[in-house]
Amino acid sequence: MKKFLLFIFLIATNITVFSKTEVDSVFSVLFETMKNEKTFIEAKENRIQTNMKMLDIPNLSLPQRYFINLQLHEEYCVYKVDSAIHYMEINMKIAEQLHNTEYIYQTKLNLSFTYWIKGRFLESVQMLNSLDRKMFDDLPQWLLINYYEAYKRIYIYYFTTNENNASYYYKTSNLYRDSLLQIVPVDGISYHVLTAEKLTDENRTDDAKQMLFRALEMSKAEDHERAILTNILAAIYKKEENAEMQKKYFALSAIYDIKNAIKENSSMMSLALLLFEQGDIDNSYKFIKFSMDDAVFCNARFRAFEISKVFPIIDAAYKSKTDAQKSKLKKYLFTVSLLSLFLIIAVIYVSIQMKRYSKIRQKLYATNTKLNELNVNLHESNVKLNELNEQHLTVNKKLKESNRIKEAYLGKFIDLCSNYIEKLDNYRRRLNRIANNGKIDELIMSLKSSQFIEDELSDFYTNFDETFLRIYPTFINDFNALFPKEEQQIPKQNELLNTELRIYALIRLGITDSAKISVFLRYSITTIYTYRSKLKNKSFFPENLEEQIMKIGIV
Repeated sequence: MKKFLLFIFLIATNITVFSKTEVDSVFSVLFETMKNEKTFIEAKENRIQTNMKMLDIPNLSLPQRYFINLQLHEEYCVYKVDSAIHYMEINMKIAEQLHNTEYIYQTKLNLSFTYWIKGRFLESVQMLNSLDRKMFDDLPQWLLINYYEAYKRIYIYYFTTNENNASYYYKTSNLYRDSLLQIVPVDGISYHVLTAEKLTDENRTDDAKQMLFRALEMSKAEDHERAILTNILAAIYKKEENAEMQKKYFALSAIYDIKNAIKENSSMMSLALLLFEQGDIDNSYKFIKFSMDDAVFCNARFRAFEISKVFPIIDAAYKSKTDAQKSKLKKYLFTVSLLSLFLIIAVIYVSIQMKRYSKIRQKLYATNTKLNELNVNLHESNVKLNELNEQHLTVNKKLKESNRIKEAYLGKFIDLCSNYIEKLDNYRRRLNRIANNGKIDELIMSLKSSQFIEDELSDFYTNFDETFLRIYPTFINDFNALFPKEEQQIPKQNELLNTELRIYALIRLGITDSAKISVFLRYSITTIYTYRSKLKNKSFFPENLEEQIMKIGIV
């Protein structure tokens, strides 16, 4: 159980570190995007100017003017709300002139929404109440979707601002949401957003997040849609009390808002509040001021009113921190000024002393010249001593290694001799018993059999391998590092060293004579030469492979 809890803790820790790194990266993008805000505003203004020029085209029909005004409304809606209202009021006159019910209903829905952003809530609700629900049956379904969304928005607002009848407003808003889920396309973004909202209300936040992640995959462009999706994701993480992921998705939403020149937004304000709660006053002030500037620019009174509730608190904290920093700065300036005065006095004093010491330096110059000559000679002596020291160190290392090898193999040799004497004695006794029992044929077969020798050789090589790898535990890896991957030596599962590795293990121990190696490994001299030649040619060091082998294990 303890191991399981430790495992969960480690995973959680890694996720937190990863999240912090990810948030820092997103914040870097956000600050860069804020610096480039003018670029995105210019792009927005260019699109608006292009649409406005279309109104100057001669002989435009009323429907053509209606659709141009509609495009201007879409550009201005969350940018400059007064202009959006202006073009919708013109469209209302056009729709009434044309006696076009679809145009009238579309314009009233747009006006209701822009009045809402403006903060003219009563007019927004009145405009919405002037629409006849039955008329939507004969109109395009997207108008009915907008109609339900408007009422859902109204009742959510009533729920959050009125304690009385809050339950009623909440249930009514949910009824409109359920109605929307029946008519919006199931493969659309709206369906995913509404479903995620419902799942969140049911505390199924993981399922809600999955719905929103799928919606994000569907929404490829960095548009207002992605700003809404990431804002809702941040709200879900807020419910889960995951501050790092809140910051990430509020920041992403703010990035998309800035890139689309959306001045009526909530992500920046939410991010400022979160950072304020965490004690990051500087960034909190930057974001709340940015958010307030956007709301004022857009003339979104409702958003400005919301921001004005928290702006003084953050502003006061920021000013308090700034005043404290100014006070510290004054103290530092006073300290620096005092130190500067002491420095001037010290410089004057040193100048006087320098004149006094000038004569002494002249006398010392001659002495220094002689000392320099002695230093040169001493340096040369030191260089020679250093060379000798390095030689001594090299010799000492080799002696230590030699002693280590001797000690290891001496102990192993004594053990092996003792074991071999015992094994030979056992073998003698066994043959003696066979002879005493008169089993001559069995005796002859035992004497002819090489199994005993082969078993002993196998044990001998195993002992050699184990002893060698205790002395040079990294030998196999260090050896293979001298070869390309496809030429590296990998012992079989049941062996410690293969023939090639054993040859170079002997070389590492100082046995370089192929004749001695062949006797040790019971191969012909030709075979040993062949192995050594092939391995040299395959290595990275065909000219001095054995010199590289001798460096293995030297610290």
